[in-house]
Amino acid sequence: MKSRFALALLSGHVDLPDAGPVVVFHPDGVFDFGPVDPARITAVQGFFPDHQALKARKIITATEAPDEQAIAAVVCVSKSKAETLDLIASACAVTPKGATIVVDGPKEAGIESVLKLCRQMAEVGPAFSKAHGKVFAFPNPGQAPDGWAAAPQTVDGYSTRAGVFSADGIDPGSRALVAALPPLKGTVCDLGAGWGYLSAEVLARCPAVTSIDLVEADWTALACARDNVTDARAAFHWADARDWTGRYDTVISNPPFHIGRDTVPALGQAFISQAARLIAPRGQFLMVANRHLPYETTLRTAFTEVVVLAETGGYKVISAKRPVKR
Repeated sequence: MKSRFALALLSGHVDLPDAGPVVVFHPDGVFDFGPVDPARITAVQGFFPDHQALKARKIITATEAPDEQAIAAVVCVSKSKAETLDLIASACAVTPKGATIVVDGPKEAGIESVLKLCRQMAEVGPAFSKAHGKVFAFPNPGQAPDGWAAAPQTVDGYSTRAGVFSADGIDPGSRALVAALPPLKGTVCDLGAGWGYLSAEVLARCPAVTSIDLVEADWTALACARDNVTDARAAFHWADARDWTGRYDTVISNPPFHIGRDTVPALGQAFISQAARLIAPRGQFLMVANRHLPYETTLRTAFTEVVVLAETGGYKVISAKRPVKR
């Protein structure tokens, strides 16, 4: 079945030039580019699994907007409105004034409010509605309104950016994990490190830690982590935590459990299973999770010793040791 974007092009509701480079911002790994020649496309995607999936399809991929100008741009809306507006600002910046900019997204991601804002800055054509979402296009007005381009922000003393997890401040679950941290030493892996709060606290509190690997799939979050964690013991890795390899004395994690706006406990469960493969036989896994998430069965399948260190504010901090031999 054709995607909403592809149908909008094929039906003539939205037009793109027949030739020239097109930049597509934030497409997922299976995004249907419709009749657009893949050779014309540069996909800007900073989420590692989607970036790799697009690359495997022979699509030119990038983590940030290209320097070269394109003839048109497409923006796939993000679950973060601030990030979506930043992507539209980037689309305006990489195309000449008057060039076509297309925006595509589902209602659940706020496409209606984005459409209203775009109508305030440009002459937006008729919106194409399909599959609980909309596609619309407008000529580049030359630049986006002030405030749409997201600049790095400092919150609670840390650098964050629109679209990253917990962009507005330190996550309460991560605070709970830090409060329950025992003294750590040796090698550490921060699995799904985000913008680096857990790693920064570990390095500040635990002088016996010799190294810490920050593993994060979000390119923007990892860029923030580089600003937030300046200790020489830290190393930064853009990767899918579920595929990460190594051997550590301790793995720490505030694992994700959302894909888009959907709650997906299997994602956190995959982090738990991966942590069991990463820690040394005498190592430990320290994690925090929302109290309601069903992680206990996975923990007890992967580890012989599982202890709840703290329960506070709807979160549980868990220590797991002695990974089950496989």
